[in-house]
Amino acid sequence: MKSFDVVVVGGGPGGYIAAIRAAQLGLSTACIDEAKAADGKPALGGTCTNVGCIPSKALLQSSENFEQAGHHFADHGVKVKGLELDLKVMLGRKDKVVKQNNDGITYLFKKNKVTFFHGKGSFKSASEIVVGDETLSAKNIIIATGSNPRALPGADFDEKLILSNTGALAIPEVPKRLGVIGAGVIGLEMGSVWRRLGSEVTILEALPGFLGAADETITKEASKIFLKQGLKMEFGVSISKVSAGKGVKIEYKSSDGGSRALEVDKLIVSIGRTANTNGLNAEKAGLKLERGFIVVDENCRTGVPGVWAIGDVVRGPMLAHKAEEEGVAVAERIAGQKPHVNFNTIPWVIYTSPEIAWVGRTEQQLKADGVEYKAGTFPFSANARARALGDTSGLVKFISRKTTDEILGVHIIGPMASELISEAVVAMEFRGSAEDIGMICHAHPSLSEAMKEAALAVDKRALNI
Repeated sequence: MKSFDVVVVGGGPGGYIAAIRAAQLGLSTACIDEAKAADGKPALGGTCTNVGCIPSKALLQSSENFEQAGHHFADHGVKVKGLELDLKVMLGRKDKVVKQNNDGITYLFKKNKVTFFHGKGSFKSASEIVVGDETLSAKNIIIATGSNPRALPGADFDEKLILSNTGALAIPEVPKRLGVIGAGVIGLEMGSVWRRLGSEVTILEALPGFLGAADETITKEASKIFLKQGLKMEFGVSISKVSAGKGVKIEYKSSDGGSRALEVDKLIVSIGRTANTNGLNAEKAGLKLERGFIVVDENCRTGVPGVWAIGDVVRGPMLAHKAEEEGVAVAERIAGQKPHVNFNTIPWVIYTSPEIAWVGRTEQQLKADGVEYKAGTFPFSANARARALGDTSGLVKFISRKTTDEILGVHIIGPMASELISEAVVAMEFRGSAEDIGMICHAHPSLSEAMKEAALAVDKRALNI
């Protein structure tokens, strides 16, 4: 039996980062992961690296380049004749980006002396993990097994016609008609990829509104932009039946109660994810599960001494960067440190075009809670850098407390929103005010000036509108 200070089960963003940080702190550390690449070799990185965040962003960038060349380069005086799509090359580039990330994690394990075991880890006891023919004992075990796509009842994934995020990233030919059930992050991103490449995309969503977690100002702007781009979206639907044959037929009731049917060549189902505890034998360790998730306290401790859990397998947002922060924090707690993860300043990003990003609370949340606030917005159409880029859609919105001006939320739809949101995260971590951002000198011309202007707009002091 091999003994370690820490054994991490799962090699996704939360798991591999936890293992690296534990090793940096001088703890003997092992990580177990079962993912395989097409060649059968280990594919560290979890869902995020292999069939999630990384490959989707690669395809989003490639499809955006294709759309720009076909529809927008001419505005810049760049004429493209005989534009063609080579989907095989595009998918190959995506796979190359994934492998680079896989190899990068393998290198980091070697650099930091993390022992890696390829296989499925399961509990033998609260301090022992079995992987293949090996039994590992550990003073501390960190569960980081991630999540799985949720299937629609009666429409199991075959990854040929009915697709999860895995199949959606590997469609060999651009479907003429593509259906998407679920207008969340995955549905919007994958719908955007294939629309740009030529699919007629229809998104069906059960909720009555669009992006319920986002600020209403942003969702109204996003809905307007996406409809203009050609994404068809229908809300408040109830799926009755999904039938797969040569294509896929979706029967549903619309928001007005009428019966409808949609026939498509491929169907992406993106209705959420479930915690992955399959084969973990959690009961042998005495772990408590609630709604499928492993129960932990605010410090990611389970009810079993020495056993921790992080990321998608526990409560909280299913975000790779949330899992990473929890992984670092748990490793440091094991080493006797006292780190802190602030769930109120975890940013959200949707990598559509334009991008959507936010941190903190929405205006509708503050209204519901009776919090007095003030808000300011600034459109990218009034930003010089956005004009030069030729991408002026969207806006920045700041919300601050009425009495103290402390920033309560920042919401962005527009170019490079995923990068711009970091300024807001830093400001909120330091409990900064909107005026603080408004007083900071921002480079000109830059997209970040929209942050400054929106912050100034909170007190009706914006200079360029």
